[in-house]
Amino acid sequence: MDRYYEQIVQGIRSMVSFDSAQTAPEKDMPFGKGAADCLNAFLALAQKLGFETRNYGNYAGEVLFGEGEEFAVLCHLDTVPAGGGWTHNPFGGEIEDGKLYGRGTMDDKGPAVICLYCLKALKDEGFVPKKKIKLIVGCNEESGWACIDHYNRCAHMPETGFSPDADFPVIYAEKGILHFAAKFPLAFPPFSSLAGGERANMVCAFAEARGVKDGATAEKYGLEYKDGTVTARGVSAHASTPGEGVNALEKLFAFFAEKDGQMAKIFDLLFGDGLALRGFCDETGRLTMSPDVAEYKDGVLTVTTDIRYPATMRQKDVTDRLDAAGVTYELLHCQAPLFNDKNGPLVSALLKVYEEETGKAAQPVAIGGGTYARALKNGAGFGPEFPGEPSTIHQADEYISLENIRRLAKIYRAAIYELTK
Repeated sequence: MDRYYEQIVQGIRSMVSFDSAQTAPEKDMPFGKGAADCLNAFLALAQKLGFETRNYGNYAGEVLFGEGEEFAVLCHLDTVPAGGGWTHNPFGGEIEDGKLYGRGTMDDKGPAVICLYCLKALKDEGFVPKKKIKLIVGCNEESGWACIDHYNRCAHMPETGFSPDADFPVIYAEKGILHFAAKFPLAFPPFSSLAGGERANMVCAFAEARGVKDGATAEKYGLEYKDGTVTARGVSAHASTPGEGVNALEKLFAFFAEKDGQMAKIFDLLFGDGLALRGFCDETGRLTMSPDVAEYKDGVLTVTTDIRYPATMRQKDVTDRLDAAGVTYELLHCQAPLFNDKNGPLVSALLKVYEEETGKAAQPVAIGGGTYARALKNGAGFGPEFPGEPSTIHQADEYISLENIRRLAKIYRAAIYELTK
């Protein structure tokens, strides 16, 4: 794969140059111009490399290689918003100190480009797959999966495949996902306005409340207070691993909870264990809960929260606790868990490839993140994050190391070969 290294790097830089976070729909662009332009650029690159491609209404596209039973490699080209705090241009594809920076370098444009060149390498080697490989790229993975819904209406989704949008060594289970918007009427709020957060699946990095009369204890909670405005700053992270970030809303709500009974109850429900959810646990891990977007409007504080619940549990187990607590809420986005056989042929094959390419013994793992793997009857997450390495997904200064580009290219080429030979 080394001969394709420079092309892969340039391909990633090209895709990163598009701000493909979801925006308002335009004509024939359901997720906005940036996502559509990125999809078309990716498919144009695939065509240049000699592959047949299809574009399904700028919802999703695919690159085809081979004939026979279908096999999927599922990636996405949309991203979460860049957000603040970057020291590199999030769309610049800057290279510094062995790292390629940009929104989407790891999640998931980098892996998508790498997998495309793995197909190119196999084709150049004269490999004839015994399956029809579909490299499927969606444009709405971060914001609701309408891309997958549309693809299923217009095309045929393979039953088996992997998504290079998670962790190594191989993911056999993914927790269930539930996003809900809780509404709390406030009779006498301790602020005139409050807003914070960008997406339900991003730990809130900035929140602000105005019209605050008493900011005496703001510093105690790590907040800034000036002229009636309280500002909270945190550190963004993927909502499936909220402990890797610092939630600005938690600091802001804790400040108000100290002196306001309404806010104290809300704080306990969302950041304490007032919902009695945090004890939920199984072999796939504990339930995580990350309140990430908040807005006060017309007398109502609305807080959008991301929950990742253990894979052997049901969505109803979570909503029953919300109902019992008397919370008024709206379900915004729900995905059932993924739970595969650890010893099944797909997971076993991917684990074998990982061990052979890295020289490290490993075991399948479970994650809180949700990948396209759960769009398949038999799917698994497979990289691109290596164990023990820092994660910058959904964070400022997201990057992929140049060394890992080389490693990933070899691993994904071997995986596609092993599963389609």
